[in-house]
Amino acid sequence: MKEEHPERLWTKDFILITLSNLLLFTTVQMQATTLPAYVKETYHSNDFVASLVIMLFNICAIVSRMYTGEAIKTKRSKVLAFLGLMIAGLAMIGYFFSATITLLIALRAVFGVGFGLGSTTFATLASNSIPPRRIGEGMGYFGLSVSLALALGPIVGITLLNEYGFTIMVIAAVGMVAIALPLLFSTRSQPVPVLQNPELQAKGLGRFFDRKILLPTVLNTLLAITYGGLMSFLVLFGKEANLANVSWYFFCNAITILLVRPLSGKLFDRKGPIAVLPLGALLSGTGLMILSFTDNNYLLFTSAAFYGLGYGFIQPAIQAWMVKVVSPEQRGMANAVFLSTIDLGIGIGSLLLGIIITYSSYSIMYRWSAIFMLLFLVIYFVSYFKAKASKEQQLAA
Repeated sequence: MKEEHPERLWTKDFILITLSNLLLFTTVQMQATTLPAYVKETYHSNDFVASLVIMLFNICAIVSRMYTGEAIKTKRSKVLAFLGLMIAGLAMIGYFFSATITLLIALRAVFGVGFGLGSTTFATLASNSIPPRRIGEGMGYFGLSVSLALALGPIVGITLLNEYGFTIMVIAAVGMVAIALPLLFSTRSQPVPVLQNPELQAKGLGRFFDRKILLPTVLNTLLAITYGGLMSFLVLFGKEANLANVSWYFFCNAITILLVRPLSGKLFDRKGPIAVLPLGALLSGTGLMILSFTDNNYLLFTSAAFYGLGYGFIQPAIQAWMVKVVSPEQRGMANAVFLSTIDLGIGIGSLLLGIIITYSSYSIMYRWSAIFMLLFLVIYFVSYFKAKASKEQQLAA
C-alpha cells in the first residue's frame, strides 16, 4: 500500500472526521434554537426553567471536556468519539419519553456529556491527522464544520419544528448522529500518544490546564463574551430597533466566517498569531460598534460581515495556537480548554451584558461589548511585546 505524503492535508481521515463533527454540531444548533420555545409551550414553564435547558447542557459539556482531554492521553480517541456519539444519540431518543420537564432537563445534561466527549475527541482526531507545518490551515478548515453548523442548524431546526413538529426534528437530529457513526468507523484507529518524559507529566489540576495556553485561553474567552451578547440579545435588539430580518444576521455572519477561515489558518502558519489576531479584533470590534447604531437591514448585514470576518480570523488561529504549543499527548486537553472557554465566555457574556442592559439599552450594551475586543488587543500586545523583549534579552545574554 502506497504511503500517504506526509504534508497532505485532505486525507480520508481528515475529511470524515470533519463531516462527523459537522453532523454533531448541527444537532446541537438545531436544539439550541428550538428547545427553549418548545419547553415553554409544552410544559408551560417560565423563562428561567427554559434557560436551564441550555445552561445545564453547557455546564455538563464543560465538565465532560475536562475529563475527556485527560482520557485521550491513555485511551483510544476513536473509542471515546464513539462513546460520545452514542450518549448523545440515546439522550435525544430519551426526549420521546420525557413526560416531565425534570426528565427533559436531565436528558439535556446527559446530551451535554456526550457532546463534550464527542466534540473534544473529534477536534483532537483532526489535529492529529494534520501535518504539523499546516496545523493552522488544517484547523481552519476543520473549524468550517462548526461555522456551517451555526448557519444551517438553526434554519433546519426551526423549519422542521414549525413545519413537521418536535418529533420529526428530533428524529432528524438522531439520524445525523447515526450517519456520523459509520463515518467515524471508516477512519483509521490512531495510536495512543506516547507520553514524553512521564516523570515530568503534570499532576492534580495541572492535568487539565497548561500555563502555555493561558494567553490564548483568555483571548478566546473575551471573544466568546461578545458572541454571548449576540446569541442572547440580538433578537430582542431587533424588536427594539424594528428590524424585520434580524435572524439573518447569524446566517450572514456564518457565511463570512466560512469564507475567511481558510485564509486565517494559512496566515497563522506563515506569520504566527500576530498576523491575524489584531486584525480580527479590530474587525470584530468594528462590527459590534456598527451594530450598536443599526436601525436598518443594510447596517445589520454590514455589522454581521465585519464581525464574521473578525471571528473567522481569530478563532481558528487561537485553536491552532493552543494545539501547537503543547505536546502531542496534551492536544486533547488543549482542545477541551478551547471548546470549554467558548461555552464559558458565552455564559459570562449573557450575564454581564444582561446586567448592562438592565441599566441602559441594547445599543449601549453592544458598545460595551466592543470594549471587550479593545481589551483583547491590549492584553495581546502587552504579552507580545513583553515576550519579544524577553527574547531579545536572552539573545543578548
